[in-house]
Amino acid sequence: MLSIIRSLTVATAVLFGVVGFAQAQTPTPASNGTAITLPHPGQPIYRQYCASCHDKPDETKAPAKATLEAMSFQSISFALTQGKMQVQAAALDEEQRGQLITYLTGASKRTMETWSQVMMCDGSRKGIDIKAPATVATFGFNERNTRSLTADDAGLTKAQLAKVDLAWAIAFPNVTMIRAQRAVVGKTLFLPVAEAAAMYAFDLSEPAKPCVKWVYNTPNGAPLRSSPGYGIIADGRAVLAFSGLDATVHVVEAATGKPLWTKNVASYSYSTTTGTPRVLKDRVIVPVSQFEILSASDNRVPCCTNHGFMLSLEPATGAQQWRYDTMPDAKPIRDRGDGKMLLGPSGAPIWNSPVVDEKRGLIFFGTGEANSPPAHPNTDALIAVRLSDGKQVWSHQALANDIYNSGCGLNPAPEKLNCVKHPETVYLDYDFGASLILGKLTNGKDRIFAGQKSGTLWAMDPDTGKVLFRRDIGGGATNGGIHWGIAFLDDTVYVPISVVGAQQPGGPPVDPGLKPGLYAIDANTGEIKWMFGVDPACGDGRDKKVNRCERHYGFSGAPTVIDGVVVTGSLDGHLYAIDGKTGKLVWKIDTVQDYQTLNGVAGKGGSIDGASILGVNGVLISGSGYGMFGQTPGNVLLGFLPKN
Repeated sequence: MLSIIRSLTVATAVLFGVVGFAQAQTPTPASNGTAITLPHPGQPIYRQYCASCHDKPDETKAPAKATLEAMSFQSISFALTQGKMQVQAAALDEEQRGQLITYLTGASKRTMETWSQVMMCDGSRKGIDIKAPATVATFGFNERNTRSLTADDAGLTKAQLAKVDLAWAIAFPNVTMIRAQRAVVGKTLFLPVAEAAAMYAFDLSEPAKPCVKWVYNTPNGAPLRSSPGYGIIADGRAVLAFSGLDATVHVVEAATGKPLWTKNVASYSYSTTTGTPRVLKDRVIVPVSQFEILSASDNRVPCCTNHGFMLSLEPATGAQQWRYDTMPDAKPIRDRGDGKMLLGPSGAPIWNSPVVDEKRGLIFFGTGEANSPPAHPNTDALIAVRLSDGKQVWSHQALANDIYNSGCGLNPAPEKLNCVKHPETVYLDYDFGASLILGKLTNGKDRIFAGQKSGTLWAMDPDTGKVLFRRDIGGGATNGGIHWGIAFLDDTVYVPISVVGAQQPGGPPVDPGLKPGLYAIDANTGEIKWMFGVDPACGDGRDKKVNRCERHYGFSGAPTVIDGVVVTGSLDGHLYAIDGKTGKLVWKIDTVQDYQTLNGVAGKGGSIDGASILGVNGVLISGSGYGMFGQTPGNVLLGFLPKN
């Protein structure tokens, strides 16, 4: 709000809930006896501090006001007071914040959901068998992050995936996105819903009739951010570890949802946690990011002081075992022009979920951009650190001088005192948001595969960090290129491309035949095996249902491979099944529609993004809805069963 920072800043407001649906108005008698309707007191606050971005979503990438109307009171309150909008809302006092939130949401206090009570399991379905295998234990499903499930893992064969029907839908109130990866243990699915500030355990032993085993609500109502990691710790307890927008790590018993401990791991003013924690027998590995990028163009913000780091925590207590920082703490660099100092280095948040190779004793991950000069070598980099003590083993910087803050631009206005200009920055925001994969080739060799928002797939030697190949698929974009993730199976890396982008200065030329879609890349050579391209689908009234359907139609979410079939979603809400060998379309389902739901909550589909697709006990499950970046909001979890 206030001078809401464009692109990511405003888009992120959706995550915490800047919403609005009922504009409460008070009728007042006029002198002639007719009633005059006075505007809600929050309306002028919205117009002054919010409307310039939220009323122009096509220009700013902000969620439209209609999108904001679906959010909850507690989400907005957190955003304005503790979350990413706290700087923008600094000029508002408590009364003004309350008026704004009430104007937007129609609510005056935090509400708790009640729908789960009608879906609670009974009898034998209440318990959770922690001795059952975990088929999805982290963001990439397994210890190598391959995002590949066998037919046995998912209970679905390639033949069964050839034809599926919608079996059920579950909707979540006051929610605009279903974004996070679930964990799966046996026939239990653990689902975090960010804006609901809740983790749900669903029983899927009866595939057509899911029920709720337990619900964990964050103690302070802070939205969740990461997917859950699952593991058995040294004392034999099965636990889930996940984290929130407020940088609080939650570790709960998988069987009951009861907390073992919570720990706030923030070190800096904008620290947050995005990547999935990795649960091992003797430690929990937690990547920490930061969102200073969203506020630093505001002259009121001391820029820039935040950077990313990785923690190893004792799993039973949360005590810190070691800490790895992507760079040293920032120091004064130069006068920014008003007697205040520009600070650096900063940046290199860790957005993605780490690969932990216990055999090598290494942790692999990627980092984000710099936020101030000098751009540290660990920005936009691939890094390996030791599992035992967090010491860095190798680092490869994929893009130098990528100093990026939302609202700055390549040649910022002189009054933007925290911004730097070309040639000090290339200003691309081409970080590694996608989680890395440790793939084993059929020749027995291991390779690290990493997708960058430049549209580049990297192959690295895991022991040395040597580049084995790079495959550039287009010129990239701030929201991808390669955004959320990649998948691997049988010497093939499956790479989703959301935006092909244009040639960057000094970069390789962009093949005009490339399109947004899915690419199968030979894991040995980097050559393209096949491409499945997509085009805008705005006919039949979809232009009225899908926000900017002519722009939002590529593949941004992380794909899932089930028995050789790649299942992925598009930003315009289509769910695709694609043959992993040939690239031929198996089927396409439009999820942008209204749904009758099992839990009685009004359901609506939207963009498919994040990491929202998997299979469990014969059910193909996908989320639908992603209200950030001007995309189409939605609030449903969908279950598909094979046709008889």
